[in-house]
Amino acid sequence: MRWWIALLPALAFSLWAQQFRPLFNGKDLTGWRMVGPGRFVIEDGMMKTEGGMGLLYYEREKFGNATLRVVFKTVSERGNSGVFIRLPEPPPDPWYAVHNGYEVQIESGGDEWHCTGSIYSLSKALARPQKPVGQWNTMDIVLDGLKTLVYLNGVKVNEFSPDQPVPPRKRWYEPARGPRPEYGYIGLQNHDPRSVVYFREVSVKKH
Repeated sequence: MRWWIALLPALAFSLWAQQFRPLFNGKDLTGWRMVGPGRFVIEDGMMKTEGGMGLLYYEREKFGNATLRVVFKTVSERGNSGVFIRLPEPPPDPWYAVHNGYEVQIESGGDEWHCTGSIYSLSKALARPQKPVGQWNTMDIVLDGLKTLVYLNGVKVNEFSPDQPVPPRKRWYEPARGPRPEYGYIGLQNHDPRSVVYFREVSVKKH
């Protein structure tokens, strides 16, 4: 019996390590920093996008070999946002994230290269399981070395490796092509004044 008791602390730590750790406390933006215009406000324990294009990034640490979980909902068909990953340095402005990280898109109406779950203009979404306006969606972004996998509401919607072919850059606002780091900062996009997106959870589980 004593050997089992001795194992309990190790088992408890193992179970704790397997849990998602919240990066948003539901009260304020502690640990987060805004760059660019627009803002995120707290409303009923949720983060809400307001104003023009900006980026709210988590400034306390970089993430890699981890699963990032984001629970969000839109309030209109044109609700537009995104989750940025693999930013090598703290972003001085929103466009740094566009051209130096990857954007996992949130936008139900775009084509397969620009809709929810796509790696914006780089890797198309394999499925479109986003729930209707006003319903909560759970997006899991798996950072596995340099590979990125995206699951939306339990459905695998993307698997992207930087060595796979990508389409040529067509628009000035599409990201510069090129490698991104294994570990980087993460952030949430505030897209435009008419796009309102709510986030009730942003959490991480390290592998």
